[in-house]
Amino acid sequence: METGLKEAVPLLLGWYKDARRDLPWRRGERTPYSVLVSELMLQQTRVEAVKERYGRFLARFPTAEALAAASVEEVLKEWEGLGYYSRARSLHRAAKEIAAKGFPRTWEGVKALPGVGEYTAGAISSIALGLPVPAVDGNVLRILSRFFADPSPVDDAEVLRRDRALLKEVYPPQTGDFAEALMDLGATVCVPNGAPLCGACPWAGLCEAHRRGEEGRYPVRSEKKKRKTVTADVLVLVSNGKYAIEKRDEHGLLAGMYGFPFFEGGRVPESLGAVRAVKSARHIFTHIEWRMTGYLVDVPPEVAGALRYIWATPEEIRTRYAIPSAFKAFAEWVE
Repeated sequence: METGLKEAVPLLLGWYKDARRDLPWRRGERTPYSVLVSELMLQQTRVEAVKERYGRFLARFPTAEALAAASVEEVLKEWEGLGYYSRARSLHRAAKEIAAKGFPRTWEGVKALPGVGEYTAGAISSIALGLPVPAVDGNVLRILSRFFADPSPVDDAEVLRRDRALLKEVYPPQTGDFAEALMDLGATVCVPNGAPLCGACPWAGLCEAHRRGEEGRYPVRSEKKKRKTVTADVLVLVSNGKYAIEKRDEHGLLAGMYGFPFFEGGRVPESLGAVRAVKSARHIFTHIEWRMTGYLVDVPPEVAGALRYIWATPEEIRTRYAIPSAFKAFAEWVE
């Protein structure tokens, strides 16, 4: 298998020189810290969303030391809208380690940082440290599945180990360019949804699936588990111009984040006040879907005083408390 890949490497690097995407995190000087920030942001998040937030985040926290000195609440607020907030907490912890010990110089050291798995460690090691360590994610697995016309399920752990080993055998000295060229090939040409754009692919002449005209058969995946559905009521309580928010548990979805009072299964306390509006919304996580009914409720001051919530002004919610995008539909009620 690696023989075909050896021929493919220079073709990919040549293509990348002209076709590389212009992304904010690829401009100017790149430090291991800035690569860590971009890679953690890009985990399970659309590139377009990260484009909007990356520059602002680095302007606020330009170094690991600056991030380490911030409170977790400040970090979460700056992360607001990117979702998967455990990444922000992990990045904050990683910054504290880096500020104390310096940035690790080995793949093993990078992988030991909070929030960094094998793929992210490979990307950071290749891009920031010049180490020939493959970064294999769904994009790369899909590309190689088509390249070899491989019927093995790409979500099989053995396939991941094999593809990582194959790439390591052919890794060129231009480690960062090679890692990002694979990312761009998967994002813009050998795409996940719809037909791959084989006419623009530097590997079209070597790709076995393309040779057979069977691009649509790959990649093969195991049958997905059904996503769990959770129904809940969400209360947007307003009293004297302030809104009730609560800090969620330190474990589970959106751990430690601030949100509106949330009642799984619809167990809403009665007689809180007059319901002004009702709307439905849903939010999909990786393995769980929330189906929510939201209530905008005017609460009398005497009732609000007895409720154990944080009462915040709209300005405080905008600037201090990070409200996850799961509650976006109901945050629109905050005037």
